[in-house]
Amino acid sequence: MHLDRVFEALASGPRRQILAYLSEARLSTTDLAARFAMSAPAISRHLSVLENAGLVTRERAGQFVYYQLNRDSLVNTLTGYAFEVCPVAGPLKRESRALKKRGAE
Repeated sequence: MHLDRVFEALASGPRRQILAYLSEARLSTTDLAARFAMSAPAISRHLSVLENAGLVTRERAGQFVYYQLNRDSLVNTLTGYAFEVCPVAGPLKRESRALKKRGAE
């Protein structure tokens, strides 16, 4: 499940720090490794987990690979999770589905 991958990715302190850096700028693995006391391959493994969870995207530019925050995915995933656990969300979602169904008729 996608949500499980997101929470697994967010469970790591270094990955949350990487997301914080990427929230302000598009950065390469080298840029990120310089900010941590870990090797570029270790950063790459963290980025791979974040990418597999849909939280970051990458783009190759010459010999560098740049990563950036996938804001839509993070917001949608967390919003969806909040709606699932929120006690008032169920009735609101049912009402929204009913309104949509009436509009389609």
